[in-house]
Amino acid sequence: MCLDHHQPPPSHVARRGVLATAMALAGGSLLAGTAEAATRTPEREAPGTGPAPSGGTLVIDGGTLLDPLTGDVTTDSVVVIVDGTVRAAGSRDATRRARAALRAAVSVVDAHGRWVLPGLVDAHIHINSLKEAGTALRQGATSVRSGSTTFYQDIAVRELARWAPDRAPRTRAAGIFVTPDLGDTILADPDLAPLARLEDGVRSSEALRRVVDVNLKRGADVIKTRVNDRAGLPDQDPLRQVYNREQLATVVAAARRRGAGVLCHSYSEQGCRDAVLAGISSLEHGVFVAEDTLHEMRRRGTYFTPTLTAIAGLVESDDPVLAARGREFFPVLQQAVRRAHDMGVPLAAGTDSAGGQIDPIGGEVVLMHQAGLPALDAIRTATTAAARLTGLSGSAGQLAQGFRGDAVLLAGDPLEDLTALRTPSAVISNGVVVGT
Repeated sequence: MCLDHHQPPPSHVARRGVLATAMALAGGSLLAGTAEAATRTPEREAPGTGPAPSGGTLVIDGGTLLDPLTGDVTTDSVVVIVDGTVRAAGSRDATRRARAALRAAVSVVDAHGRWVLPGLVDAHIHINSLKEAGTALRQGATSVRSGSTTFYQDIAVRELARWAPDRAPRTRAAGIFVTPDLGDTILADPDLAPLARLEDGVRSSEALRRVVDVNLKRGADVIKTRVNDRAGLPDQDPLRQVYNREQLATVVAAARRRGAGVLCHSYSEQGCRDAVLAGISSLEHGVFVAEDTLHEMRRRGTYFTPTLTAIAGLVESDDPVLAARGREFFPVLQQAVRRAHDMGVPLAAGTDSAGGQIDPIGGEVVLMHQAGLPALDAIRTATTAAARLTGLSGSAGQLAQGFRGDAVLLAGDPLEDLTALRTPSAVISNGVVVGT
């Protein structure tokens, strides 16, 4: 699936300037105590524009707390968030000391009659605008991993989220797509201009390394590439392979030199296998992934992000080619997800939302369950598992001491009815209540 082209930013927004632009966008609504310094893996500290304000302080009182890691359920729970970080979470008695240490005027979110879960993680999404960032956040995705953008919008969104966590989800940025035909994306950075002279596009080792290096210099956290064409365009064959194993290995090696992982857009059986053997971190879509490749993924710890939402969406397309493709692909992908789960391949939830249509990450969890995962395991694909994949396992995926103060409140019991995840009744990002 993946993204559509968008207009480039003004020509004066160059390189690090995209970060300053995000600050300017946020400036009109900045309030002290509403944001955080972005959490990064130690070896890939993201470039920023200085320390952001600390997060919010509040108490989530009286809800039923679910810990996705253990499956433990605590009724009449309390979650204490101080400066954007969970100080305590659990029973009333277990959180008594943390509550006693709070100042008298602390905000309280009444969660009686509701379930409390950690904020969700969308491990494959394309956010290109403020509106899309806000929609994803209000739908419960407090952290996301970008599946690439056309002109480094995801890096700007990442910076915005540091300063205004109520306006955008914490973001792991992928920058621009490493793909044979860059199209208008060649205008995203002056250092890409020499690639315009290549008759065969971005295919040589030198060209592949250049796109990776430009991404990392711009501050990307991860690299996104492809092995197959797109499924969402009727004139493309998603089983056609555009990069071979050697080319993919070049991308992986260039990314690893700077401590970055690679996610790979894949569909065909051979393409999936070549991507995994090349050393990617996660296989995206992966409709026709074979059993032997799943075994290899389990051995290597390669994640599978099936983006069931995107493939299911093809079925509803007005284009007869895409609708037929969706009807063929979706049941095959469901079987692949079920086999992957049974074999112990790590699964992460991602919607592959793009082009202005932001699907709720909770809907992807529902589709994981429908594919055969037990409810709790399905929830883990958008919490603990997705947090590990995105390098946020020490701060996302749980509401526990030291974790970031991200939470979703649900009207119903997700272990009985996962559809409650589609429409959270409240979202808290870094200790700040997100507006509707």
